[in-house]
Parts: sequence; C-alpha cells; structure tokens
Amino acid sequence: MGHLETDYLIVGAGASGMAFADTILSATDHEMILVDRRAQPGGHWVDAYPFVELHQPSAYYGVNSVPLGEDRIDASGINAGFYERAGAAEIQHYYRKVLADVFEPSGRINFLSTSDYLGAENDEHIIQSKLTGRQTRVRVRRAVVDATVTQSAVPSRHTPKYNVDDGVTLVTPNQLVDLAGPKGFTVLGAGKTGMDVCVWLLQQGVDPDEITWVRPRDVWMTDRTYAQPLTMAGNMIKFGAAAMQAAAVASDANDYALRMEGQGMLFRVDPKVDAVVNRGATVSRPELTFMRQIEQVVRKGYVRSISQNRVIMDEGEMASNPGRVFVDCTAPGLSTTPAATIFEDGKISLYFTTRGVAPWSAALVGCVESLGLSLEEKNRLCPALPRTGDMQGFLNIMRIGLPVENERRTVAELAEWSAQARLNPGRAIPDHMSDPDVQSGFAAMFQNFQPAMENLERICAET
Repeated sequence: MGHLETDYLIVGAGASGMAFADTILSATDHEMILVDRRAQPGGHWVDAYPFVELHQPSAYYGVNSVPLGEDRIDASGINAGFYERAGAAEIQHYYRKVLADVFEPSGRINFLSTSDYLGAENDEHIIQSKLTGRQTRVRVRRAVVDATVTQSAVPSRHTPKYNVDDGVTLVTPNQLVDLAGPKGFTVLGAGKTGMDVCVWLLQQGVDPDEITWVRPRDVWMTDRTYAQPLTMAGNMIKFGAAAMQAAAVASDANDYALRMEGQGMLFRVDPKVDAVVNRGATVSRPELTFMRQIEQVVRKGYVRSISQNRVIMDEGEMASNPGRVFVDCTAPGLSTTPAATIFEDGKISLYFTTRGVAPWSAALVGCVESLGLSLEEKNRLCPALPRTGDMQGFLNIMRIGLPVENERRTVAELAEWSAQARLNPGRAIPDHMSDPDVQSGFAAMFQNFQPAMENLERICAET
C-alpha cells in the first residue's frame, strides 16, 4: 500500500474539479491530488456522444488559465451569429492539454486516473486503482474536495428504467453514428440530449415523419442570444432586466416563464403545451425550427416497456414496428442537488454557487477558498444553490443567488479576480456601459430588484 500527502484531495476530474484545481494552482502554492475513475480528465465529456456540443459558448468554459477555442463567431450553421461552441472531441483534447501543459509541469498536481475514492479511515483517505486493486492512503492537510456532487448522468453510462424485449433495437446517442438501414426512429426523452438527437437526425436528412419523439414533460429553454459573452455581453443585461421585471410581478413560476416567453427570451417547442422542466438548456432559433418539424410527439407519461410492436407508457401505449430504432435519451443529465453547504471543516463540496455553468461556479469557490476567510464568511459568499430542475427551482435560485452576487462585489480581492476571470460569463459587461440599451437594462434591474426579491420570497414560500 502506498502513502501520499497533499493539501487538497480533489475527487473528480471533470469540469468542476479541473476548474477548481486550476484556480488553486494559480492563486496559491498548495499541492493537490486529482483522482478520477476515468483514464483521462474531462468527466462526462469523456463519455459524451460524438455530435454533442456545449450549450453555451466556449469563451467561458474549461479552466480559467487556458482558453477554449478562439472566441470566434460562427458564420454558418445552427449557431450562426453566435460565439463558437466546442464539441466533445475538442473538449476531451482540451482537458488532456490542460493536464499535460499546465497541471503536471507545475509539480503540484498529481493525477490518479482509473481510480476510485473509497472514503476515509483513521484520518487517511483511500484511493484504489481500478486496474490493479492497489490501494493508496492519502493524508490531507487542508480539505477533501468533492467534485462529483453535480456530476452529469450521460446516456452511455445510463441504465434505462424500462423493460426492453429481445429483438428491439435500443441505442444510446453514441451508437447512432454506426447504424445502417433503420426503419424509423423513436427518441425517448424531452431534455437537451433528446433535442440534440432530433436536430442531428434532421441535419442528416432523416424525414421528420420518420421520427417519433416521446416527451413525458415539456421543457423551457433559453434563447442562446442572451448567453453570449464579449462583444455581445450586453444581451445578458437585457435578459437580466426582463427577468427582474418578470420576477417582480409574476403570480407564480409558470406566470414568470410565460412573461419571459412573451419577451422572446424563453422557448417551448410547442407553445400550446405547458412546460415545467427547466434545466438551463440554451438553444438557437434554427435549432428550435428543426425541433418543430417533428409532428409525431407522444405525451403519455414515462415509458415502462418496449416490444417490437408496441410501447407501454404510464398513460397508454403506442404502436411500433420491427426494425425501428429507439434512442435512449432518458439519462437525467445535470443532477438535481439539495439544499447543502459548500464549505465544511476539512471538506469542500462543489455544488453550484452561481447561476451560470459548472466551471465558473467551481473556479469561484476556488478563489474564495484561496482568500483565507473563515468558514462562515466563505459560506456567506458561496451559498449552495439547490437545483430541482423545474421553473420553481429556478426562481428559488434567483432568490438566493441574486443578493449574494452583490455581496461578492464588496470583497475587493474577489471582485478584482472576477472582473478578469475568463470563466466569468459577464466579464465584458463593463465594456458596454455606454450602450443605451444596457444603461436602461441596469436601471430596470435596480428599480425592480427589491420588488423582485420580495415577490420571490412569497412565491418560494408558498411552494
């Protein structure tokens, strides 16, 4: 059995773990051990389907110290006019480069791949190799960092919760690219993976009438126009102003969503069908146009069993045919998280503390950790935002998250770091303060802030 010692033991080398480690590396002289069950860093991106792309621009994804992409604006395709979004292969390569070019040369980060974290025993933490079974005991001087608490469940590692008869062709999105001669497709799942699969099939020339889309619950999506950074960052203020105005007067979560939809900032695939789910998916209008081409949509609850000739669901069934390909997109994706605490004595749990994406949140936690503050102060600046995956939960995130964003601006070191952080989606907003639309947006946000907070407290308390 081997023995190691480190300042931080980071469990999980995905987007959160890598972003946290990069910030600690840049801001301190501490040592770290990264442990992951996969053979390379990148988390769920290692298992991703080949045609998946980021929801949001590459400009604020990855780690703070290394750019992802070239901050290019796409000139064609479904992302035309928006900042580039990296795909699975590019992201996998990126994280390998970060490890090889930044982490390992530092001499302060040791990556233990293909290994499981087994927990603590007698003040030491046990790591076990998946290949050899050899165990290593690690003494941690500062904190164990759990970067798995918000890990995404992806199709290639997901076990469906329904029965599948022999002879039925059920594939993951990863396997779609190797199929030949299918007799129609049934896409199972309404989330971002299901959207990606439907759009990709249509882009490959599949007739919309050959696609059936099983959507147990419909989803709210954000127009990607309002998630753009750098030269387009002013759009974030327009979104924030509309969100604050809606939050100030909405009667409930659904009313809030409808008001945002009326402003053209939120979408549903079918505006005539109520949507509840909100997991933060962003889409472009061309993607939405593709999705709306599929008219065979089934809403009969969750799938319970599939045979060659029929599909049984909670609220009925539908006919099928031999040779039809079923695409399992029912993995929940980004996990829901409970009310929790990020900083504890000897432990840091990388729950979301921002309303943005995982790398920005984890890097922010890393910066706060580096400032030498008390546990109470760190948790005040970084409260965990519980994620329930619905619009009600989104309003609760606003209720908790908006006031603390103002609190962070009062800590000079944190504010200075945030203003320069590549992962900060809004870092270029100060460059747009001369824009009259941005000025009016800020004015609307300030005017509606207090009414919005009071109304959000009421809405969240009633649920």
